[in-house]
Amino acid sequence: MSTPFPFTAVVGQDDLRLALLLNAVSPAVGGVLVRGEKGTAKSTAVRALSALMPEVDVVAGCRFSCAPGSPDPACPDGPHEVGPGVRRPARMVELPVGASEDRLVGALDIERALAEGVKAFEPGLLADAHRGILYVDEVNLLHDHLVDLLLDAAAMGASYVEREGVSVRHAARFLLVGTMNPEEGELRPQLLDRFGLTVEVAASREPDQRVEVVRRRLAYDDDPEGFAARWADEESAVRARIVAARELLPSVRLGDGALRQIAATCAAFEVDGMRADIVMARTATALAAWAGRTEVLAEDVRQAALLALPHRRRRNPFDAPGLDEDKLDETLEEFGGRNEDEGDDDPDPDGPGGGGQPPENGPQDGSQDGSRNGPQDGADGSEPGGDEAARLQAGESGQPGASGAGEQQAVRAGEPFRTKVLSVPGLGEGAAGRRSRARTEHGRTTGARRPRGALTKLHLAATVQAAAPHQRARGRSGRGLVVRRDDLRQATREGREGNLVLFVVDASGSMAARQRMSAVKGAVLSLLLDAYQRRDKVGLVTFRGSAAEVALPPTSSVDAAAVRLESLPTGGRTPLAAGLLKAHDVLRVERLRDPARRPLVVVVTDGRATGGPEPVALAGRAARLFAADEVASVVVDCESGPVRLGLAGQLAGELGGTPVTLDELRADSIAGLVRDVQSSNRRAA
Repeated sequence: MSTPFPFTAVVGQDDLRLALLLNAVSPAVGGVLVRGEKGTAKSTAVRALSALMPEVDVVAGCRFSCAPGSPDPACPDGPHEVGPGVRRPARMVELPVGASEDRLVGALDIERALAEGVKAFEPGLLADAHRGILYVDEVNLLHDHLVDLLLDAAAMGASYVEREGVSVRHAARFLLVGTMNPEEGELRPQLLDRFGLTVEVAASREPDQRVEVVRRRLAYDDDPEGFAARWADEESAVRARIVAARELLPSVRLGDGALRQIAATCAAFEVDGMRADIVMARTATALAAWAGRTEVLAEDVRQAALLALPHRRRRNPFDAPGLDEDKLDETLEEFGGRNEDEGDDDPDPDGPGGGGQPPENGPQDGSQDGSRNGPQDGADGSEPGGDEAARLQAGESGQPGASGAGEQQAVRAGEPFRTKVLSVPGLGEGAAGRRSRARTEHGRTTGARRPRGALTKLHLAATVQAAAPHQRARGRSGRGLVVRRDDLRQATREGREGNLVLFVVDASGSMAARQRMSAVKGAVLSLLLDAYQRRDKVGLVTFRGSAAEVALPPTSSVDAAAVRLESLPTGGRTPLAAGLLKAHDVLRVERLRDPARRPLVVVVTDGRATGGPEPVALAGRAARLFAADEVASVVVDCESGPVRLGLAGQLAGELGGTPVTLDELRADSIAGLVRDVQSSNRRAA
């Protein structure tokens, strides 16, 4: 086993180290989610913590780490007699992103369970992590159903494994630590709330501190054992302090005054539910124990709020997490009155103490009739004509503050709204999500098949049906069913998958009227919110002037797309063909990287095409490439005003997709129900 990097040798990252230590003192805090850019010692600090955890006493031979003084009466390896056990170091178990459900919670031997009625159970990672640390690197990339199982076990302190009426339960209490890079996608708000504390980490911008980081890392790589030996005294001191804080924790008093401050703070920041209040109370108590005190002070409440609330405050999913510290201080001061039952000798709640330091501020040409270039919309929604139309078609902004040739400054997006569900037709097999129908490991059962590899979901009726004709030949004499492995049938299930939603946005002069572009950005932002909720990957292609560009390559970070959209300038001609060809090229590359993820192309335009020779014909040929590949698409028609040319509808026909107006895109629109994207050449699902 390799020597871990010493926890006390980690440079900086005070908030990260404090959050981990508080959970080591009081696992009831609920774990830590560490968010930050790559290369910021997230994994190093978590792995180093395991060496500081106190050793645990376990029942000899128990695969579930039962405590010898109070063994679990429901332990699958039990029952155990109360008595002396063996001592071993606390384990740190890592959950890989690609782990299966059986690897996480354990698995039953279905064949023995049916034929013999024996609960032959193989423990999973949750059992291994009991009374230790469970570490999930890149937790935001873990399948949602695994995260649900993981957090349910962490909340209940037990894991339940059920297979067709046969169930096993075992204790699973562990310190849960997850790390993630927000650039690779966010966790759902419901899952964020289940982590007790959250810490934002970033690389230091101080040269001296960066030098020290490099110096220590090089020294460790050259001689891991020697480097660890030089930090052995500091490690022992922290380990002893954790033990002392654990012993002191039951004696820490959380007075009514501190409780009022906690409740007022959670109410002031409008956090949902009561979990935040409970986590803050436990964190403040652990802070006091860590500081060697038996009384929770105001500074403990403040530090607890900084660790427990940033990821819980009510916010738009695309807002960066954080907390207004001025508002926090005002709330604590307003509700910082003395407890009614406190005496004159009680410490000043605003006085000095050892609750830890607040986190530092850190990361964070014109055509004739029938072409797509017709009259342009005015800023008031009317159709301008004459010189105004000529200026727009020539790429002039018509705005006094325009920067560059035909370019306007970016406008803010309009108010987002709930959109209709746009889904890809047919049945896919992509990553689990919430948009389109797909064959998945979880969902409603639709049939049965012979298992390919290990059996994960038994179809009981199909298994019995396969075994029944062979009972006489197998010499069945009793009441039990004689089941062979060839009889087992895997249940096939249908659920939902996430898709690649590629936005192709027209940012040309024909879209430059401020009111319209604000509405267009609001619509795209609404679709991005929908993609965030449905666990899609997203990409953004924009076109204007004489070319198109990939503003954001396909990514799971939907908030990154929102940031690029907000800063998107407009102006110039409308190279529609270039935008479509660029999008087609993006899909071609992405199909090689992730062939199972089906794409949905959302073209946001008024349908006009200008610039270059034969812009209309080129756009038509580019659109037909998508139709030939049977790529699901939708065209959001941004044309407005009393006179409409219907060019976006023509584009949708050539794409083999569906046109939808901005008004029809709203979920509360009366124009139709849930709209599936149609493909002209698609086969019946």
